[in-house]
Amino acid sequence: MPTATRALLAPTLAEIRGAQQRLRGIALRTPLVRLGVSEPPAEVWLKLENLQPIGSFKIRGGANAMLTAPRATLERGVYTASAGNMAQGVAHLAREFGVPCTVIVPDHAPQTKLAAIERLGGRIVKVPFDRWWQTLIEHEYPGMEGVFVHPVSDRSVMAGNGTVALEVLEDLPEVDAILVPYGGGGLSVGIASAVRALKPSTKVYACEVETAAPLSASLAAGQAVACEYTASFVDGIGGKSVLAEMWPLVSALLDGALAVSITEVAAAVRLLAERNRVVAEGAGATPVAAALKGVPGARRVVCVISGGNIDSATLARILTGTLP
Repeated sequence: MPTATRALLAPTLAEIRGAQQRLRGIALRTPLVRLGVSEPPAEVWLKLENLQPIGSFKIRGGANAMLTAPRATLERGVYTASAGNMAQGVAHLAREFGVPCTVIVPDHAPQTKLAAIERLGGRIVKVPFDRWWQTLIEHEYPGMEGVFVHPVSDRSVMAGNGTVALEVLEDLPEVDAILVPYGGGGLSVGIASAVRALKPSTKVYACEVETAAPLSASLAAGQAVACEYTASFVDGIGGKSVLAEMWPLVSALLDGALAVSITEVAAAVRLLAERNRVVAEGAGATPVAAALKGVPGARRVVCVISGGNIDSATLARILTGTLP
């Protein structure tokens, strides 16, 4: 029976701390650096998850899920459904563990991420977006064996993601708000779970792009609803709806959602490259775009730069002032 039919619980602080120990030597303890802007609306800091071995925070949750899975099941292989970053994390670890890896990807996934998956030894199964989304809902894909690592709705994945918050709170205890890209909620719930346990006065906001902002629409409606979805260069976040099993968690743990435009995200990508020499993909730059618009009541803001796997041609267009 798919996991989606069962109630999903947020990770505990003990589980997040356990993941932190488990990930030593696998995931980097990434730096926290100040955004190079002279007069932002707040003191903005960058949590540089783009510096992880696979260029994304996804290695944290993927590794924790695989390391806590039964070894006998893992030996039959591992697979995931991902637009690219979780896929790279799982493929990277599968190669280390010596097990086969298959990745179900949506047909609009960027070539840069597909090439990285293949480079890491992963087998790609490309499907239409709706079929890919169905895999996320059902937590399985016909004909696959081994461990399925859900990129979002998995307690072990969220616990691994929550280790980001442990590092942020150690490096900047006085942080007022943490801004997190919102794809399915696995990163934001993991971070919020740790923050609620350690420093509940700190706000955690999900950041979305206006062309695919299901959480903003759902919070406004008071229930999980569908929204209009338009594919863009911001391919690492956004969807047609909030995953049903994630709605109780995100609605209870997050302090709100901040939506920004495609133009604002492109400007944030360019700003990060010019001022901090940081290469961020669209999803990773979304919190910066939101922070530059201002976060009410927050003097110190941390933006989670979730990944840096942006297509070279897309980055070139943004840097020259053209909207992809």
